[in-house]
Amino acid sequence: MIADVSEMVTPDDIERAAERIGDRARRTPVIAHGQLTLKLELMQHAGSFKTRGAFNRVLGEADLPDAGLIAASGGNHGAALSYVGGSLGVPTEIFMPSTSPDIKRQNIERFGATVHVIEGYYDDAQAAADERRAETGAIQIHPYDHHDTVAGQGTMARELEEQVDGVDTIIVAAGGGGFIAGQAAWFRDRVRVVCVEPESSQCVRAALANGKPVPVPVSGVAADSLGAKQVGAAPWLVIRQFVDEAVVVADASIRDAQRELWNECRLIVEPGGAAALSAVRSGAYVPSPGERVVVVVCGSNADPATIVD
Repeated sequence: MIADVSEMVTPDDIERAAERIGDRARRTPVIAHGQLTLKLELMQHAGSFKTRGAFNRVLGEADLPDAGLIAASGGNHGAALSYVGGSLGVPTEIFMPSTSPDIKRQNIERFGATVHVIEGYYDDAQAAADERRAETGAIQIHPYDHHDTVAGQGTMARELEEQVDGVDTIIVAAGGGGFIAGQAAWFRDRVRVVCVEPESSQCVRAALANGKPVPVPVSGVAADSLGAKQVGAAPWLVIRQFVDEAVVVADASIRDAQRELWNECRLIVEPGGAAALSAVRSGAYVPSPGERVVVVVCGSNADPATIVD
């Protein structure tokens, strides 16, 4: 599928996305956590921010075919699209790799989509989804590489600005770039936008270093949600201009942040969802004295047994 990359997402696009989505997406809370503010996007429908972008992308289609929606997903996008399809009464098929956690497959099925587990990794699932789409004529909804998807994700930043005054910095984990691009598209130069990636999956950092999206190796504890091999073309239009810094964190730091969020906040957070907090806790990003920092906790689709001792 060729992404819609005709123009960079703007705050006006995000305003229109918020109007289009309406109350279909949940207004997620913010809480204080020491000197930080946490934006609890893990409490979004289907357990992650992905629901915002999926709604805006699907609702932007003038006509949906009888075959409905189709996507490849490591889990969170699949759950979000399954939720969207179920909410709108549209049949949905999700292709996911065998390397994704079982709990994510169960979450997708819970919202009514048909799930096909493909042996291997995300690219293997994407190839199978491409083949199926050619057979059925379903609309393929990419997890991050579309103008409307990025605009939908940006509704979180719009909402955050209504909730918290005087934000200096927002720290966001990144996979293929759609989520962080949405936040950067809204805040632009008004707020410092910091990208966090695992040491073993650094497509945003690599793109910024090379001046263009480039392929990178993918592995690690957060690969199912942050393991994109290359930044999307649509997110890159925003990232290259409005993401201020990209830092990396070790898997052990991500695990520490998961445990902290459980022990201190009683939140079950998947590795990708805890990565942004781990950047502060590990020293990958060090706030200045008095800096108002918002850390986005963006996903909850994890087996509690992997976190709670």
